[in-house]
Amino acid sequence: MSQTAIPEFFVYGEPARALDVGFLHVETVRARASVHRGQVLAHKHPQMAQITFWTSGQGLYRIEDRTWSFSAPTVSFMPSGVVHGFDIEPGTDAIVVSVADAALAAVAEHSALPLDQPVFVTGRGDAALWERLTDTIKMIQAEYAEAQAGAEKILPPLIAVALSHIARLDTQSHAVTLPAAVALGGRLRRLIDRHFRDDWPVERYVEELGTTRHLLDKAARQVLGVGVRQAIGERRLVEARRLLLFTIRTVEDIAYETGFNDAAYFSRFFRQAVGVAPAAWRRERVSSK
Repeated sequence: MSQTAIPEFFVYGEPARALDVGFLHVETVRARASVHRGQVLAHKHPQMAQITFWTSGQGLYRIEDRTWSFSAPTVSFMPSGVVHGFDIEPGTDAIVVSVADAALAAVAEHSALPLDQPVFVTGRGDAALWERLTDTIKMIQAEYAEAQAGAEKILPPLIAVALSHIARLDTQSHAVTLPAAVALGGRLRRLIDRHFRDDWPVERYVEELGTTRHLLDKAARQVLGVGVRQAIGERRLVEARRLLLFTIRTVEDIAYETGFNDAAYFSRFFRQAVGVAPAAWRRERVSSK
């Protein structure tokens, strides 16, 4: 089956949709049992990564063209755009933490785990490391379920800690070879995260990644859902929305922080993309909290 023919979901069984800045979602595999009935077919998530921490039971897990038997505890990290699925035995459950790429970008600099490559780790190795990961995932689950004031500030650091724990366990991981376009799209995403403020032309990304413009644009559309130029613009927009929502910095400061030399041009860019000016968008969001 070609990558383009594989279904894309928000969470399994629900159509893909636009994700708000800072989007996080936590649920158990068992909570969606009426949809998958123990068999989650090959699918992918556009613009959303997932940590899946298996707490009980056993089954088969598939990433791209590889399949493994697993039993709890097992954990995986799945970047957006990577095909995966599983079959599980009755009584098997997992905690699934879904994170929009936009939110993951802010977490990345605090994570010891590279976030452009899938990771699948079975329950071998240091028991103390598995205990720490278990405690962290359960804290994420509790914070999300309780939704107390300040949860939006507590959850991203906890996710960074969980990802770093997975990196420490990664000596027991299974290597996954991604299709060339998916791997290139993941590398592009990381490069954009590092340099979207630098106003690089598309040709600079092509050169840094050692590819052609045609192949890079094709990979961007397959993995990121848009062309390279639009992906850069969307990353700048994501950062602008995050700073508007979670800081008190001025619109002028945010314009310069996101790579715009002209605050007026930034405001026009933001209005064209979102429908309202940056200051008005901030007021609407803050007043609705």
